[in-house]
Amino acid sequence: MRHLGGLTALVLVVLCAPVALASSPPGATARCVDGTYSYSLHHSGTCSHHGGVKVWLVGASTGSSSSAGAGSVQLGRTVLLGRRTKSQGCKVGPLPDRRCSPGAYYSRLTKNVICSPAFHTSDIRNVPDSEKHAVELEYGMTPGSYGRTIEIDHIVSLELGGSNDIANLFPEPGAGVANYHVKDVLENRLHDLVCSGAMTLPTVQRQIASNWRALYRRVFGTAPGPAGA
Repeated sequence: MRHLGGLTALVLVVLCAPVALASSPPGATARCVDGTYSYSLHHSGTCSHHGGVKVWLVGASTGSSSSAGAGSVQLGRTVLLGRRTKSQGCKVGPLPDRRCSPGAYYSRLTKNVICSPAFHTSDIRNVPDSEKHAVELEYGMTPGSYGRTIEIDHIVSLELGGSNDIANLFPEPGAGVANYHVKDVLENRLHDLVCSGAMTLPTVQRQIASNWRALYRRVFGTAPGPAGA
């Protein structure tokens, strides 16, 4: 009877084991009821437009805090800068569709952290191709490699404490008067302004998520242009 009981317990353990990450796309944190995957780093709202969560994936970073990188940077939780109310039919343009991509930041990437000489965005960057393809699908694009014509860009950049969550990503054009090269120039300047104390980090995060082109004009005194200045 002891042998049978142990066997029964073993069967129960196998049957109740969570889904392994090996069968899911890299970076996915949950599988939704309709079979799609979510890359959300927090429980709230995950799979809200896909029938809810069917299963949380093993090792998914869905808790209140996380760390990444060689320096074990503590990221904290992802904080959305608006409600994410859509996950399909999003509008492609120089600005993100805020219904799909409201922007988000990590709660523990404070001014002291991002302004530290030891802080490197490469330590926390974690946007696998599967997540990029998920963004492309939300914006009605065919998943694939677009080279320099499109970049799946962080709305709030990592150097400004931005999150790798899908809510903080959008397909940004590589050409035109407002492209990701121009936005990079703004992000670098904003980092300097935050670290010098000229602007606060929460203000910068909120304004770049709201309308980065308008923020560019306030910072540089001119509209964004191909030259990036």
